[in-house]
Amino acid sequence: MTHHPQRLLVTGGAGFIGANFVHHWLSAHEGGRVVVLDALTYAGNRANLDPVRAHPALRFVHGDIRDTALVGDLLREETIDTLVHFAAESHVDRSIHGPDAFIDTNVNGTHSLLKAARQVWLAERRGPAHRFHHVSTDEVYGSLGSADPAFTETTPYAPNSPYAASKAASDHLVRAYHHTYGLAVTTSNCSNNYGPYHFPEKLIPLAIVNLLDGKPVPIYGDGRNIRDWLYVEDHCRGITRVLTHGWIGETYNIGGNNEWANLDIVRHLCRLVDEAFAADVTLAARFPQAPAARGIPSETLIRFVTDRPGHDRRYAIDANRIVCELGFAPAERFETGIARTLAWYLAHEDWWRGVMDGSYRQWVARHYAPAGT
Repeated sequence: MTHHPQRLLVTGGAGFIGANFVHHWLSAHEGGRVVVLDALTYAGNRANLDPVRAHPALRFVHGDIRDTALVGDLLREETIDTLVHFAAESHVDRSIHGPDAFIDTNVNGTHSLLKAARQVWLAERRGPAHRFHHVSTDEVYGSLGSADPAFTETTPYAPNSPYAASKAASDHLVRAYHHTYGLAVTTSNCSNNYGPYHFPEKLIPLAIVNLLDGKPVPIYGDGRNIRDWLYVEDHCRGITRVLTHGWIGETYNIGGNNEWANLDIVRHLCRLVDEAFAADVTLAARFPQAPAARGIPSETLIRFVTDRPGHDRRYAIDANRIVCELGFAPAERFETGIARTLAWYLAHEDWWRGVMDGSYRQWVARHYAPAGT
């Protein structure tokens, strides 16, 4: 099945993965149009689009995916043929402490988009062949034991957090709109992403900025929870492949083939930071609070904190389907991708300091209390 996207509506396009996708798409495709719809909540940031802000094919709309009328108007006036749905509340910790926002955005918001797409593309029959691509997560499949086979597209859903449950519900809605109404949809379930513009509440960016600022780096439980890590640029390449060659109504798992325990990732980052400071004497002046600025190992900042409720032990993606059917495979190894990520954060201090305001720091302090306190 070949689809030729020309005019895209990208929801959540000012967020981490969405913005990287917009960068990728505009750099790889001449002509066409990209309309970004983003509510600019705490993790959405127009600065994430600065590298392409002046691109003539880009339009930014500050709006909410739950505004069905707005979405319908954009589909009509921009003659959108492809909707790529990234917009979501995505932080498990936040979903534990405040699940309502996740149900509202991830379930009701996705339903709002589906209703608008159905009205414009099916009822009104506007525009050429259409595609609704839904970006989901491996967390809908639940947790794996150490010897269990990796998740496939047919693994039964077993979400264990409010976040995962809300994404599972949105996956089911997308599937239902295809089978009930004939909406042309595809879905991708990805493993943990990392890379530029990652909001520093997730493990890798939080560890990087805390190591540079000399703040404790929190590790849940024993640190042996395992995730499969996918460099965000590879994820964007995989989504593009699904958009252009994926079969309508099908789901594709996009994984990085990089299973790492959380503690091992943080220790690896500590070594990279120490090496970076040893190789570049200017870093000590820029980040005087970092242990590495004084020749102290960065690992001294690691702190084990009380494990979060229902913490899934292991995720792993079996990506054979997208490899065999669509010819996609990640290009970045974790060792090279994490080095590129650290280099980006070192070069973009203004960006991450800008997004880490006082209210965010207070939230981290409340919810990452040291074990035993």
